[in-house]
Amino acid sequence: MPRRTTTRCVDVRVVSSLSHPNSAINGGLGTLDRVTEPQLTILGGTVRHAVDHVEVFRAPAHVTEVRFSTEEVASVCPVTGQPDLSSVQISYTPGEWCVESKSLKLYLWRFRDKPVFAEALAAEIAGEIMVTAHPAQVTVRLTQRPRGGITLTAVAELP
Repeated sequence: MPRRTTTRCVDVRVVSSLSHPNSAINGGLGTLDRVTEPQLTILGGTVRHAVDHVEVFRAPAHVTEVRFSTEEVASVCPVTGQPDLSSVQISYTPGEWCVESKSLKLYLWRFRDKPVFAEALAAEIAGEIMVTAHPAQVTVRLTQRPRGGITLTAVAELP
């Protein structure tokens, strides 16, 4: 079966220019940039299905690292069709945005029926965090439970 690759560009910042009487603001251009907050659609709602992307919220000041861990990530072996169970640790240095945890849980659910190798899964999760939250760096460590006596650990890091 041929591999399908999709590319997604996301920019969670929407900047609008407002006239400002102080021409010194914004490098003397006479405008003030306002960043519109992304809308959280999952948190507080009843969502019982997998989602394609994580949601973000503005990072609080002085937060230097965020870590998530779960023992419950399921996927499917692309060769045998057997279920693969993995633990995942995600660590990132937030920039302007932080990942909302409920949306992350629902995002990880999307792999339950997806045929994917562990290495590709770690890379895909890291890519989603990087594209959506724009952190300074992200590390995803995925450890697949033993099958045939072999434990596999894949680490994906993005600057």
